Amino acid sequence: MDLMTITGLILAFGALIGGAILKGAGAKSLLGGAAFVIVILGTAAAILVQTPGPVVKHALKMAKWLFKPPVQDGHKLIEKIVEWSNVSRKQGLLALEGSVENEADPFLKKGLQLLVDGAEPDTIRTVLEVDVETKEHFDTQGAKFYEGMGIYAPTLGIIGAVLGLIAVMKNLADPSKLGHGIAAAFTATIYGIAAANLFFLPFAAKLKSIIAQQTTMRNLVIEGLISIAQGENPRNIEAKLSGYLH
Repeated sequence: MDLMTITGLILAFGALIGGAILKGAGAKSLLGGAAFVIVILGTAAAILVQTPGPVVKHALKMAKWLFKPPVQDGHKLIEKIVEWSNVSRKQGLLALEGSVENEADPFLKKGLQLLVDGAEPDTIRTVLEVDVETKEHFDTQGAKFYEGMGIYAPTLGIIGAVLGLIAVMKNLADPSKLGHGIAAAFTATIYGIAAANLFFLPFAAKLKSIIAQQTTMRNLVIEGLISIAQGENPRNIEAKLSGYLH
């Protein structure tokens, strides 16, 4: 569980509610059904128009990464690759067939199968790099789903404020309604700016960071497998791959 995300969300809500209370507006000033409909539903509508269906589904699945990121242990990964290197040097590449069957990670399994099949180092790199680039692109599109929401939300907040002010202008004859009406109008602006800067944009940035970490680990695997194919010394392989963890 990622405590930073949980802590950040708690502080975000605390900042909004606490700020409203300290400023004298009160927590109730943050409640607004019309503002929610205009900003949140409007943002959702805009991003759905922009984003293809498969990307939307993937982006929603990626949301769990914010709380439980799919982090690989780089040290254990290097240990595994070095172990494969030792086996291949002593018994040959065909001795790794058993490891292929026992490997759960699809990317590792594919790379190891190429190695066992005797693929050339350049072929291994080309095949696996296509997988890395495709995966990274699709995941990045998922992160941009939240980034897009962060772009649209403030604009929808302004629209909500303008609509609220239009309603106020219609009640100029009744001064008792002006103060409440103006305050309600700006609630939409708060929703838009707060949703973008406290939630959507930070979500996108964190997901991109996780994607970058995953890409680094996959590049580590590629270099490790190519080093095995080239018959490099296991100690040299370990030293080379350790650079990816810095």
